[in-house]
Amino acid sequence: MNSPTPSIEQPENCSRQVSTICLPFCEETYAALVNNPGHYREHLDQLFEAHPELFPLDMLNGYKMKDFYFSKKCQLWTRRIKIKESNRQYTIRPSFVMPYMTGKTKEVENGLFLRKFAVPYWAIAHVNGKNAMYWYRLENQLGRNSLVGTTIKDPDKLPAHILADEKHTRLVGEKHYIAMTVGNECILGSSVTNSAGEQALTKAYSVFKDEACRVKSDYAPETVNTDGWAATQNAWKAIFSTITVIGCFLHVYIKIRDRGKRYQDIFYDAASKLWDCYNAETKRSFSQRVRRLVIWAENNALPDVFVTVFKKLQKNRANYSVAYDHPQAHRTSNMLDRLMQNMDRHLFSTRYFHGSLEAAELNIRGWALIQNFAPSNPLTVKKYNGQLSPAERINGQRYHDGWLDNL
Repeated sequence: MNSPTPSIEQPENCSRQVSTICLPFCEETYAALVNNPGHYREHLDQLFEAHPELFPLDMLNGYKMKDFYFSKKCQLWTRRIKIKESNRQYTIRPSFVMPYMTGKTKEVENGLFLRKFAVPYWAIAHVNGKNAMYWYRLENQLGRNSLVGTTIKDPDKLPAHILADEKHTRLVGEKHYIAMTVGNECILGSSVTNSAGEQALTKAYSVFKDEACRVKSDYAPETVNTDGWAATQNAWKAIFSTITVIGCFLHVYIKIRDRGKRYQDIFYDAASKLWDCYNAETKRSFSQRVRRLVIWAENNALPDVFVTVFKKLQKNRANYSVAYDHPQAHRTSNMLDRLMQNMDRHLFSTRYFHGSLEAAELNIRGWALIQNFAPSNPLTVKKYNGQLSPAERINGQRYHDGWLDNL
């Protein structure tokens, strides 16, 4: 499922050691270029010099042109190269063609863009042609790529501070969970598991580590923001021994908001004092404000739904105050929650998962890459000086103006 390097597609059980390198080409000039080996190699060398991150590392030791391949699906010629040192063969796929030659990006990018907003497959087929299964398979195809490696090209751009949480879902009616990892507004991990236990979550979240370490072998995030679920926190400590787990302060507020709906006259004061704790400027001040919050709640005989939450906050205040040692860390899960809201719509529109675990994993990973690369709201694009997507913002560059080509 996962590619061996950030930009190379390869099936898990590939025995012939044949992979694909996707590179930015102009469709208008491609035919003339691919038919001229000399010009093609010159263009390839220029791309390698400008964007070495798109090529395998052993490309540094030289390569030779190998042969032609004609795709009847797209009526397109592609070339293959062979690395001299490893004898590894790579097909060079132009970016204006989808993986496995299932279509051209300009023909399908509008349909896949609508998947960002959970438009049903049948509706996309009604507007853009083909059938619902065609669009479902296109989305799943994207999930075969590495989420981290496809999204982040520069190892130095890997986030030092991440967020993680699980989303409840169903697979053929049975409860499952999606272990989601987010950094810099991008979904970097999205794995389906049948349990929320520590062992299962460790395995699910380890997919993120495996993909990140292919981009940077010694990668280890500094902090991770999670809710209070012990299995999640223990999983991250097992995966990265040096990581600091920070409790999500927002979840404390959510507890009193949801449990104290009957006490609207009390809730406003309780919530205001709770956020005063959050706004404390130092670790010492934070602890003092939490202690005073508990005293205030007890002296004013607040209902147990408030007192219990505040006392638990006081007992576990170290999980929250540790954020003061990491000024750039996430103290709340807002960034992740916004993306999970989009995931909610996606899962609801498909009525959750109906096939195998592998198909569910591919589907949610493909959806995640669309979220990372599809254009943002025009107001958001303007806010970030024309940077179109979260992936473009984290990389600071784009390879192609077409968002699907860029992916």
